[in-house]
Order: sequence, then structure tokens, then C-alpha cells
Amino acid sequence: MFQQTPVYDRLVAELGDVPVQVRGEADRIHRDLAQVLRQTSTAQPSAPRSVFEPKASSGAL
Repeated sequence: MFQQTPVYDRLVAELGDVPVQVRGEADRIHRDLAQVLRQTSTAQPSAPRSVFEPKASSGAL
């Protein structure tokens, strides 16, 4: 993407590769959240698939 510079190389050497660390943590959170959502959907089959989907009504207004 970007051509590395001596400044960037020095920052990575001092602080670590922060963008790579952030991507790794975001991937971990994504996997954890997907697992929780799968468990929630199997535990509550009558729940709507999304908070944005309306619940099925039992009768007309």
C-alpha cells in the first residue's frame, strides 16, 4: 500500500506494528461476536433475526 519510510520503520521497531495488531484484535472480536450471535440465535429460536426486523404480530391492528 504505502512505501515504508525510515520513520515508519523506526516507529514499528519501537512500538510494534500497530495496524497489524489492531487488525488482529478486530478479527478476534469479530470471531467472538459471531460465536455469541450463533449461540444466541440457537438459544432463542422465536427471537427476530435482527433488532431492525419487526416482531411478528399475532393479529391485525
